[in-house]
Amino acid sequence: MKILTFSTLYPHAARPNHGIFVETRLRHLLASGRVESKVVAPVPWFPSSNPRFGEYAAFARAPREEQRCGIDVVHPRYVTVPKVGMSIAPFLLAAGAYSAAKNMMRRGFDFEIIDAHYFYPDGVAAAMIGRWLDIPVVITARGTDINLLPQFAAPRRMILWAARRAAALVTVSAALKAALIHLGVESKKIHVLRNGVDTRLFQPADRQAERARLKLTGTVLLMVGNLLALKGHDIVLGALREFSGACLLIIGEGREERNLKGLARALGIQDRVRFLGAMPQEDLAAYYRAADALVLASSREGWPNVLLESMACGTPVVSTRVGGTPEIVAAPEAGMLANERSEHGIVEALGRLFQNYPDRKLTRRYAERFGWDETIRGQLQLFDGVLGIRGGA
Repeated sequence: MKILTFSTLYPHAARPNHGIFVETRLRHLLASGRVESKVVAPVPWFPSSNPRFGEYAAFARAPREEQRCGIDVVHPRYVTVPKVGMSIAPFLLAAGAYSAAKNMMRRGFDFEIIDAHYFYPDGVAAAMIGRWLDIPVVITARGTDINLLPQFAAPRRMILWAARRAAALVTVSAALKAALIHLGVESKKIHVLRNGVDTRLFQPADRQAERARLKLTGTVLLMVGNLLALKGHDIVLGALREFSGACLLIIGEGREERNLKGLARALGIQDRVRFLGAMPQEDLAAYYRAADALVLASSREGWPNVLLESMACGTPVVSTRVGGTPEIVAAPEAGMLANERSEHGIVEALGRLFQNYPDRKLTRRYAERFGWDETIRGQLQLFDGVLGIRGGA
């Protein structure tokens, strides 16, 4: 099968961790030997690559074409309009990406399906392009695209239009499927295909050696993710005051970094907090192994793979009860869910975890249930069905 993977959530040379979960799923799909894929990963147009523009400069630094993990990727530019752009974003995205998709066909890559990730604006734009090219579209919902954006009238209308237009829909959790059904999407059209975890990359090793190499002692808490308000880093910083012997490692980057560093100073805990910035997935495993617990305090999530990555390294987790997290943290050996999203809730959940700390071997064994094989089988069956329907039409 020839598949065009379409998403703005895809890594590139200037942002190698951006949307890494989409690339990871595609790599495992290609490893089946049944799929050939090229990627159209549009990037917002920005005029300057000067570092003073921060994350916007990374848009300008993104290459027009590159190869990642042996996969050909193109990054066409599209226009974004601040403040008023939400309603027209799918149209601008489709206009910017259409030529790239058409060029792939001209170069001999006659893709049979457009596999789009993130419902809005990406899935809507993909549905438009699919209509123009007469190609079936599969759209995967991943979190905020369904948990937040449909609160706005225009995105909601376009999401429902794209859902009707798509040949099939995928959600990464049962919770997201329920949210789509609540919006008015047909249940039979939605397939739950969760993200898996790479159990070869993320696996246990000599924990004490890792702690010594990273110069860590005492109780170590870990947070991994973009530094955004919805991730709840401020809540965990507040909770850290209740654990006088603990340190907190924060891996990630984002617009909240300065505020969070200021909060750590204001709380008097700056000596127990390390901001480590973004890092490649290959380097993350050591920190997962060295930690006593991964903490996730998000207000919204789809299927947060950081939980599974931590467990695969043998480290249990504490998480807020949002999105697909109850589907992931579903046994004592996995970790604990907080009863409320607050400092008190995180402190209480960490207390429960440390009072009945699981055997790290059992935590690893639990994570092994979430490998990629079942998901990829489901994805291939879905694509077979879409092509069968189209072939019989």
